[in-house]
Amino acid sequence: MSALKIKKGTTSKSAYNLRSNYDDTIEKHTLAVLVANEPGVLARVVGLFSGRGYNIESLTVAVVQEEHTSRITIVTTGTPQVIEQIKAQLGRIVPVYEVHDLTVEGHSVERELSLFKVTGTGEKRVEALRLADVFRANVVDSTLNNFTFEVVGSPEKIDAFAELMRPLGLSEMARTGVAALSRG
Repeated sequence: MSALKIKKGTTSKSAYNLRSNYDDTIEKHTLAVLVANEPGVLARVVGLFSGRGYNIESLTVAVVQEEHTSRITIVTTGTPQVIEQIKAQLGRIVPVYEVHDLTVEGHSVERELSLFKVTGTGEKRVEALRLADVFRANVVDSTLNNFTFEVVGSPEKIDAFAELMRPLGLSEMARTGVAALSRG
């Protein structure tokens, strides 16, 4: 309620547009940023996020063109206004060549590699192997008490596998972060 006792955006008789142009819902976006492969660039990109209080859910970096260009894939969340601000600010950093919002630009392929160490014996061990087969997980290490599974897939698939392994003795997990490309 404002000082004039007018509820924000509720009257059709108002001469003023009191409604926000941006939605307040939090969205997840995957950004692909092509940058010069030189020292300090990643620190500058991450500094942009930390300096403004933006969160990075996933971050992967690799050289993509003979040591001259690197690709930074960032998964972040925010309102549409915050996402637009992030893209604009990334574009202003000097060694940044291109910023692509893969979420907005169309369909994309996202994959992540993860390793899961599951500790258990007896029926829990057998059940972990059955579930791993359903998820097409590879056993990359095995002892009498542990299995280490390798799972490649979408972040949702990785999350689902982790949830199923927790009651069966999930003791450690490592994730690489999202690697993404636009389709077509």
